[in-house]
This record gives sequence, structure tokens and C-alpha cells, in this order.
Amino acid sequence: MNKPINIMIADDHLMVREGLKQLLELDGDIKVNAEADDGVQCINQLGKKETDVLLLDINMPRMNGLEVLQQIKEKKNNVKVLILTIHNEVEYLAKAVEIGIDGYVLKDSESSLLKKAIYCVYNGETFIQPELAPKLKERVEQKKNFLKNNDDSLTKREIEVLKLLAEGLYNKEIAYTLEISEKTVKNHVSNIFKKIDVSDRTQAAVYAIRNNIVDIF
Repeated sequence: MNKPINIMIADDHLMVREGLKQLLELDGDIKVNAEADDGVQCINQLGKKETDVLLLDINMPRMNGLEVLQQIKEKKNNVKVLILTIHNEVEYLAKAVEIGIDGYVLKDSESSLLKKAIYCVYNGETFIQPELAPKLKERVEQKKNFLKNNDDSLTKREIEVLKLLAEGLYNKEIAYTLEISEKTVKNHVSNIFKKIDVSDRTQAAVYAIRNNIVDIF
């Protein structure tokens, strides 16, 4: 490799950053040229440093990793984003994939796996830690099956309303988000309750979470 891969490490633990830096720079084909200890600093650093791959933790102060990822995508920054986290729950992975990650690796992985992931995303490939891939596939299939099984029950608009309802939005907020009237939202909510056989918003939210319509965090 002619030039090393420029890495930024965004993690709120100094020892983690120092350990990763030493580990990654052993072979000389990777260079850690920037670090950040919170999400806001990470966004600011990206505008100042030439970064090929961002190693991004999820749990960070001021702005978490998923929020950082969202901003990166909104700003159309071309940096490759590799989530490096302790979270093996499929909900975090699914949310990261939905926003648009390039890779997802757990912190307890071997260094060889992490380096492989870095090379993959640098070269334009997507890398999901192998043992997490089946969980993600199952999650996607569950969502597809729910939508398929409810084709004749909940309409597309009712599913949108249910998702926002489960996220804690009030009717007025749902109306604003979907650009429809509050009266229309009330009608949708009433129809949803009848179709999924629940009597209140809490039960509807539980239904949405169980059927993977909305994420739990």
C-alpha cells in the first residue's frame, strides 16, 4: 500500500484510543491522525483532518455515535464509517445500517478482524461482524413478514402513524411530521387500535416494538 489509511478514532475512553492507536499502527499501513472524545468534537475534527475511515463508538457524551453518523450522512461527508462498539444487540446494528454505516465491529473482536474490517470499508465494501449478520437478516425478515402480513390490514399511512406514535409523538406532532391534519391523525389512530386490537397508545407502542416497526432506543 503506497499511502497509509488515515484513521480517526472517536471514543470517550482515552485508554481505548491509545490502545487502538498502538495496535493499528504496528504494520505501518494504517495511521491514526485524529482523535475525538465526544460526538461534537468528532464532527468538528472531520472538517479539519483528512480522514479515510472513522472508527466510531456509539456511547459518547454530547452526541452519541448514531447521531454523529446521521450528521455525517446529512452533510454527505465521504468518510467511511466503521462502528466499533460493545453493543451486540441487533437493534443498534439495524439502526446503524438504516442510517448508512460501512462497517460494524464489536470491541471484543480480535485485532485481525478489526484490521480486515478497516481494509474492507476503505476499499468500498461493507463489513458486518460475521456472527451479527444472521441476527440482522432475521430482523429484516421479521419486518418484511410483518409488512406482508398486514398488507390488507394496516395501510402504509397507518404504519407510519403507528411508528411515530410508538416513538412517543402526540397527535399534533404526528400531524406536523406527516403534513396532515390532526383530525386525520385521530382517525388513523382509531383505525389502528381497532385493527391491532389494542385500547391505548401504550399497548400500540408495545405492539410496534414487538413487530420491529420501531427501534427500542
